[in-house]
Amino acid sequence: MVTSRDYDGYVSSLLLPEEARRSSLALRAFNVELAQVKDSVSQKTIGLMRMQFWKTAIEEVYRDEPPNQPVSTELWRAVRKHQLTKRWLLRIITEREKGLEDRAYRNLQELESYSENTQSSLIYLLLECLGVRNVHADHAASHVGKAQGIVTCLRATPYHSGRRKVYLPMDLCMQHGASQEDFIRGSREQKVRDVVYDIASQAHVHLHHARSFSSSVPAAANVAFLQTVVLEDYLQRVRRADFDVFHPSLKNRNPLVAFQMYLQSWRKTY
Repeated sequence: MVTSRDYDGYVSSLLLPEEARRSSLALRAFNVELAQVKDSVSQKTIGLMRMQFWKTAIEEVYRDEPPNQPVSTELWRAVRKHQLTKRWLLRIITEREKGLEDRAYRNLQELESYSENTQSSLIYLLLECLGVRNVHADHAASHVGKAQGIVTCLRATPYHSGRRKVYLPMDLCMQHGASQEDFIRGSREQKVRDVVYDIASQAHVHLHHARSFSSSVPAAANVAFLQTVVLEDYLQRVRRADFDVFHPSLKNRNPLVAFQMYLQSWRKTY
């Protein structure tokens, strides 16, 4: 499941210490399960039922009575092994549930909040799998998660536009005079590029902030931030495409990213 829906997360999990690898894959599979609810249901009510199942499942996991379901079983193993914080798991579900509203973000701050509650929460859990409980690592995780959520929103824009859906922050679209229809028809006009530039710039700011903590973050935590390689790669490629989010060069995954992630894990940096 993780290989097909979160390949970059799969690669980064393989580069973790052996004692955290299985738990990382369990957490990423849990995240994939929640992320795909929105696209796999035809009615919001069904989506809400799926989210309720996961809320109940988490409660049962922490009572040592996990449902007979593969991801739940693996989560239970991870929770028992690393004493994972229940709050982060529930926060991911609650935020994904809000996402079922299926509307554009009102502003960049709303996208950042969604990213913090989903992607950052996942990284907090990964840090716990690595045995890291450190305030500087948490600050870095917060910014990396926000950058990841923003980049994910950008990367998914061509896919969503093809389904006549646009989730990019409305305030930036209005500021630059770009309509949702511009994105739906794959416009490459300057006003569309300006929206992408502003969003990509904010992701870059969060990466910069995350790295500002690097000297204070425990060495063991660095492998939790391997996704920064993927984020940096996309931001560089979209810049080379002059912030044309529909440019053909952005459709294919960079085959060197996995090797770059390996190098970063070896250097113990992010």
